[in-house]
Amino acid sequence: MDLLRSYADKTDDDDDSPEEPLKEPENTSASPSSPDTSSDSPPHMSLPAKTSAPHVDDTALALTTAVSDRIIHRPLDPSQHAVSFNPTYDQLWAPIYGPAHPYAKDGIAQGMRNHKLGFVEDASIHSFLFDEQYNTFHKYGYAADPSGLSYVGDLETLERNEALSVYNIPQQEQKRRRLELKANEADDSAEAADNTNPGTENPASDEWLLKNRQSPWAGKKEMIQGELTEEQKKYAEEYAEKKAEKGRGGEGRGDKTDHVDKSTFHGKEERDYQGRSWVAPPKDAKPSNDHCYIPKRWVHTWSGHTKGVAAIRFFPKHGHLLLSAGMDSKVKIWDVFNSGKCMRTYMGHSKAVRDISFSNDGAKFLSAGYDKNIKLWDTETGKVISTFSTGKVPYVVKLNPDQDKQHILLAGMSDKKIVQWDMDSGKITQEYDQHLGAVNTITFVDNNRRFVTSSDDKSLRVWEFGIPVVIKYISEPHMHSMPSISLHPNGNWLAAQSLDNQILIYSTKERFQLNKKKRFAGHIVAGYACQVNFSPDGRFVTSGDGEGKCWFWDWKSCKVFRTLKCHEGVCIGCEWHPLEQSKVATCGWDGMIKYWD
Repeated sequence: MDLLRSYADKTDDDDDSPEEPLKEPENTSASPSSPDTSSDSPPHMSLPAKTSAPHVDDTALALTTAVSDRIIHRPLDPSQHAVSFNPTYDQLWAPIYGPAHPYAKDGIAQGMRNHKLGFVEDASIHSFLFDEQYNTFHKYGYAADPSGLSYVGDLETLERNEALSVYNIPQQEQKRRRLELKANEADDSAEAADNTNPGTENPASDEWLLKNRQSPWAGKKEMIQGELTEEQKKYAEEYAEKKAEKGRGGEGRGDKTDHVDKSTFHGKEERDYQGRSWVAPPKDAKPSNDHCYIPKRWVHTWSGHTKGVAAIRFFPKHGHLLLSAGMDSKVKIWDVFNSGKCMRTYMGHSKAVRDISFSNDGAKFLSAGYDKNIKLWDTETGKVISTFSTGKVPYVVKLNPDQDKQHILLAGMSDKKIVQWDMDSGKITQEYDQHLGAVNTITFVDNNRRFVTSSDDKSLRVWEFGIPVVIKYISEPHMHSMPSISLHPNGNWLAAQSLDNQILIYSTKERFQLNKKKRFAGHIVAGYACQVNFSPDGRFVTSGDGEGKCWFWDWKSCKVFRTLKCHEGVCIGCEWHPLEQSKVATCGWDGMIKYWD
């Protein structure tokens, strides 16, 4: 221990260190068995700590840590092979800017797809706003940032112009431009007045041309119109005619522009040598017997409509005239007994005619068209007596069959209502509003005290005439829409054309029950409003169908008696002649009306 102490003293002397001399540590753990150790052994000492690790630059370490912190918030670089930190979800799916991805087949990483061609980001900027900022930047040198939070470009001009764009002209600028425009117009008028004097300037000189030069957008000079050629005259007439038709009709819009009501008589003379009208029935027209027969052959065709025929009606009681409603917006009446030609054409509707109905004496008739008008015509003269409209399309029109109520009109409309007019006053006297769909038929029953209506809501409703309360409501889950209903000649039964290809029979007594024993089927009418009818003696039921056939069933046995191929396309209507027991008229969408005997 003495040697160590002397060695330590020498070391301290040699180094001339200012450090304090080493103190002998207290030996707290000395054993009592060796009390002389303090004098015999040298004291303990602690040596300075030495490390073998290399020197570390703290400044470089701090910079590296700061850079790594910045990198953590950036998207990953797809070109690096190792990631020294745990990236977040946003970093993994952040879009890549710059060159294409080197490890994807089509240049875009598989994770960066929301479209089959790559990644598409939403960009919503209106084309007008883009043009505004684009033109503003090219004129003033500044524009709004797409984010809308700042501006880019020449900020001094921005402050001077108060962030004005090319499309926002200040009021002072607008006023100045208006004044300049007025001044220019005044100068032009003064120059024009000076130019009226031929002595002031020579129009052939270059100075005059430069002074009076106009832009390409200036109005063309008026030329003196000479004589029109024949071709030009023809073109001008056709153009004027088309313009007049367009102003008259308004067909494309369905508005309420008035259509010119006119009628054309096609016969030789309206009155014969005895002074009788062409509408008057022949005196010898009487039924030969009461037994009806099924027609067998086609005897006549009336062809005058350019489009399909929607409905036909024989003249009441005599049937010497046949009225037809065409989809070409015309109503025609045909001679049945004598010449078989068209007697008069009624032109008052601007769209297809849906339904027609005679008065009891045949002197007047109603027509309902898709132009939302109902017109009352004088059959003989062809004049329109009155026009009715509610702004909705009328699907069916009927006059009250009572002789003292021939001035009352009922119309089933497309807005689910049955409207009742008093034609003498022209006012609506009642509205029956219970249906849930467009009204298709109106049929008077029970001595005209009640009427039955059918609708697109697949129901039948019975009304008391004049009282808008349903007294009977018929609707079953198996029922289909019934676009046509006809009354049996004895008045006890209703035949309803159902769109499930059958004809159903309902009683007209108090309960209006369905007669389950009578059902007429075999024809195809699904989707077509083919009309059903009875023979005058009630022995046969007849109906058209969608394949152009006319079907005849026996009333008692409900068996098919005969079918006739009548039309190309849909046979929409069939009417039995009121006097001649074996003659039937049919109409179809091929524009033909055929007569069968």
